[in-house]
Amino acid sequence: MVIICLSVACRLGTSALDAQETNLVSDSVRRMTVNLVHDLSIQGPIAWIKYFDESPDFFMASDGQLAFKDYQSGKLFIENTLIKNIFKIDLQWNQLRIDPLNSNLVSIGGNFHEDLTDTAGKIIQADGYLTAVAKLTNQGWKFRNLHWSILKSK
Repeated sequence: MVIICLSVACRLGTSALDAQETNLVSDSVRRMTVNLVHDLSIQGPIAWIKYFDESPDFFMASDGQLAFKDYQSGKLFIENTLIKNIFKIDLQWNQLRIDPLNSNLVSIGGNFHEDLTDTAGKIIQADGYLTAVAKLTNQGWKFRNLHWSILKSK
């Protein structure tokens, strides 16, 4: 009996989703990305913290370099540096792709445009591509990892 339960439990976590489940997961994650954009525009960069997975598995890279090795380093950077330098973030997604891997894990990719307003009022624009993995937690969808690639100016 234990072996049967374990076998079923393992398959539930990794089985392919049907079309309806795929749509439900995709819509849920898309709402998270919309909420992130809204929260950033209202709260500024501090909003990022609530979208990071608080587990030790979290990491973030930017342009091929490790930016945050874990949740704590990302949180500290945002609280101690980013909010002191960036007043506002306007983030826009373009061609956002959400690929559910199972009901609790998704792959995200898409183009973005950011207008970062610094504390002096200067706007810094950036365009690029984001890849990420998000997981469903007790607090909703959170980024488990992210990689931002900024397009270089020509």
